[in-house]
Amino acid sequence: MTTSTILSASELQALHCAPAKDALDPEEARRLAALLPAWRLEHGKLCRNFGFANYYRTLAFVNALAYVTHAEDHHPELTVTYKDCMVRYDTHSVNQGQGGLSLNDFICAAKADALAERA
Repeated sequence: MTTSTILSASELQALHCAPAKDALDPEEARRLAALLPAWRLEHGKLCRNFGFANYYRTLAFVNALAYVTHAEDHHPELTVTYKDCMVRYDTHSVNQGQGGLSLNDFICAAKADALAERA
């Protein structure tokens, strides 16, 4: 499946990460970001803040996300506070190590959304 044939967040969620060499072009990154309305593109990263009722729920989400991202071998930058977890994705290995966004970032973001829905 190419990025241009992905039409929904559930299609993203069903995919698995694969090694990426090239970053997505900005237009394709914006198109994929539109499939994930709670996420925003910020400083070359795909970002979302998840809010929870308490610290226990926040850490439960963080642990579940850690499990999923470890299985996908694509790890986010996390900032964890009492009732919030800020998640930032980008792919360091693309663009000859210069970084950028890859399909993997959007796959993991869709999986994070699915976790949050169940939290």
